[in-house]
Order: sequence, then C-alpha cells, then structure tokens
Amino acid sequence: MDKSLKLRFRFYNVTNKSIDIIKKEFEDLKTTIEPDFKIKIIDNHIWLSIGVLKREKHSPQLHLELEEMEDGNTAITGLYGPDPVLWTFFMFLHFIIAGVFIIFSIIAYSKWKLNQKFILDITIMTSMIILWIFLYFFARLNRRKGIPQMEKLKVLMEKVITP
Repeated sequence: MDKSLKLRFRFYNVTNKSIDIIKKEFEDLKTTIEPDFKIKIIDNHIWLSIGVLKREKHSPQLHLELEEMEDGNTAITGLYGPDPVLWTFFMFLHFIIAGVFIIFSIIAYSKWKLNQKFILDITIMTSMIILWIFLYFFARLNRRKGIPQMEKLKVLMEKVITP
C-alpha cells in the first residue's frame, strides 16, 4: 500500500457478488475472527476494525458501503479512517487551539491599539501555533503506524469480496 496516504484513504471496487451474499459472508466471518477483528453490519454499511485486545491509538477502521448496480454487480466504496472517538477528540483539540489563538489575537490587537504591552498574548498565540504543528505531526505519525493494520483490514475485506 502507498505510504503517502491521504488522511482518509478512499477506494472503489466492483464485485460480481450480490449485497446479500457479501453481508452473509461477513456475518459468517465475524464469528471466526472475533478477538482479533470486529465487524459491524448495518443495512448496506460494513465497518471492519481491529479487535479490542489489539487496538492501539493509531488503529484504523475500514468503512464499506455496498451499492447494487444495474448489471447485478455490487459497487463497494471503501474509506479508511481513524477511530471515531479519537478523531472527534482530535478535532476538539484543533477547535480549542484555534479558539484560543483567535481570542488572544483579538486581545493582542486591542492592547496594541491601546498602546499596552501585548508580549504575553503574542507568546500564547505562538504556543498555539507550535501546539497545532505538534498535533499535525502526531497525526502523521499515527497514520504511518496504522498502515500495517490497514493492510490487515484490506486482506480481511478481500477474503469476502474477491470471487
């Protein structure tokens, strides 16, 4: 797999199996792989993730959306992504950092216009930029660490969708 993945890697695949057969095969596979992997099926959506015992903070999940085509084949749209809880927390941190930066930039501008000292405000703004850069590289590192597990999820998916 390409090591320069986008933050949320997407793919599209077509198989000659029907949606019902794919869902049944994933349902059957669920019982044999239970401690190492987790499979969740809702309607035409299937989520594959690493099992609780082997899950790390960088563990990805794979979301498959099944769509029936006119010729009887099934279109599969896949999306690799981080754990939703971690992703939500990560976005929360980004919004907090952006909010603190905006608030202190307004305060620094006000103090500058009033000819007051604003060194502390600039320091806090600079630390928010440094913290944001740290989060960026932390996310890149976690994504790179998750690539081997992405491969395992891909192999698991191919067991079912490959005819």
